[in-house]
Amino acid sequence: MTLTELRYIVTLAQEQHFGRAAERCHVSQPTLSVGVKKLEDELGVLIFERSKSAVRLTPVGEGIVTQAQKVLEQAQGIRELAQAGKNQLTAPLKIGAIYTVGPYLFPHLIPQLHRVAPDMPLYIEENFTHVLRDKLRTGELDAIIIALPFVEADVLTKALYDEPFYVLMPAGHPWTAKEHIDASLLNDKSLLLLGEGHCFRDQVLEACPATRKSEENKHTTIESSSLETIRHMVASGLGISILPFSAVDSHHYAPGVIEVRPLTPPVPFRTVAIAWRASFPRPKAIELLADSIRLCSVAARPQGQALPA
Repeated sequence: MTLTELRYIVTLAQEQHFGRAAERCHVSQPTLSVGVKKLEDELGVLIFERSKSAVRLTPVGEGIVTQAQKVLEQAQGIRELAQAGKNQLTAPLKIGAIYTVGPYLFPHLIPQLHRVAPDMPLYIEENFTHVLRDKLRTGELDAIIIALPFVEADVLTKALYDEPFYVLMPAGHPWTAKEHIDASLLNDKSLLLLGEGHCFRDQVLEACPATRKSEENKHTTIESSSLETIRHMVASGLGISILPFSAVDSHHYAPGVIEVRPLTPPVPFRTVAIAWRASFPRPKAIELLADSIRLCSVAARPQGQALPA
C-alpha cells in the first residue's frame, strides 16, 4: 500500500470517472486503473463498483476512502512540518480562488504580495468552491479564497472584505435614468446569471428574491459560464446583470457602452474570506497573504469614489 495508491482512490472517489481522476493525478488512465486494482487485490475487497456508465464506492470502499484521505492529510502535514523549519516566506504558496474572485483579485494581489514576499511565488488555481474545498483538505492547495458562509472541519476561515453588488446594463437601457436600482425590479426575463455551481449565482438569488420567479422558469433566465461573458452579452444589449464590486471596473469597453448603478440600500453584498487547514505550519504566510489581500484596491472602495461607467 502506497501513498500514491491512496491518492488514486481518493481522487477517483471524488471524480467518479477514471479519465478525470487520472488527469488530476497526472498519470495515464491505465496507470491509475492498475494502481486501484492493485490496492483492491492487496486488501481483498472491492473499493469501487464499476459499470460502463459510472464508478461508485462500495459500502466498505466508503470507509477505506475516508481513512485514506486522513492518511494523505497526515502525510501532507509531515511535508509541511519539514517545510516549516525553513523560512515560511520562501517556499511557493498554493492558492485557490473561486471563479468570481480570482480574475479580479490576482492582478492586484500578486504585485502587492511580491513587494513584501519576493521569494514566495504563488501557484494559482481558480475553481468552484466544492473543488477548492476538496483540494484544500488533501493538501493540493494551502489556502483558498471563497465567499462566506464556508464551514469545514479542521479548517480556519478569516473574513477579508465585504463586496457590494451592482447592476450592470447596456448604455441605452431605461434604468440608466435612475440613480439607484431597487432589487424588486430585478425579475426581468433578460436577467443574466451565472450557471449552476457558481456560489455568486446563489448569492444574487438570495439577495434579490424577485429573481427567483425567473429562476423557476429556466427558459426565461439567460445563463453563462463567467462574469466576463455576461459582461459582453450585456454590452451587446441582451439584458442586464448583477456584478460584485471587484468585477465592475475590470473591463476594456469605451465609455457609452455599458452603465453601472448601485442597488437601493440596504445594498446586498458578499463577504470574501480566506480558508486554510488548522494544521498548516506556515501561519506567517497566511497572515501575510490575508494582509496583502486587504490592501488590494478591490477589497474596499474609497469613500467618494465615483462609480465606473
